[in-house]
Amino acid sequence: MNPFDQAGIYLVQTLGGLYMLIVLLRFLLQLSHANFYNPITQFLVKATHLPSKPIRMVLPTYKSFDMASLVLAILTKIVVTIITSAISGAVFGGTELVVWSVIATIALILEIYFYGLLAVIIISWVAPHSTHPAITLLQQLLEPVMAPFRKIIPPMGGIDLSPIFLILAINLIRIFVNAAGQALL
Repeated sequence: MNPFDQAGIYLVQTLGGLYMLIVLLRFLLQLSHANFYNPITQFLVKATHLPSKPIRMVLPTYKSFDMASLVLAILTKIVVTIITSAISGAVFGGTELVVWSVIATIALILEIYFYGLLAVIIISWVAPHSTHPAITLLQQLLEPVMAPFRKIIPPMGGIDLSPIFLILAINLIRIFVNAAGQALL
């Protein structure tokens, strides 16, 4: 593969992955009832509004489940994969492409939660009472996922051990998602 093809694939995957991250963050923040007036949330809504508008006409939001954003993330991955495969010469079938995109979307959601959790853990040590908008959003994003673990393992002596079990759960789910992805190859 020549350097121009490599550069093209890199740019498509990077920009497509970044936009997919933005779309999934909108989906997850709405699902977790995060503060809509947070400036970061406002950016996410504005960045995804126009492409998701036609999808919203067909798939409206039900309670806090924003199906349009989820479909937009999967469509973004499909487009990125089609462009990447056109550059590299790889061939995907229609069903295989959709399944691969769904698996990649699930994998990215797991990555968001994993790295968000690591960031919250580190921030709780470094700046435990910070009110930065990004930190607030991370906490609001992770709280619904952390709550079941906190019920099982309440904080002991001021130390919250529930993130350890959430990391274990995320990594276990990752194993199955990766196995599903490998089965497609």
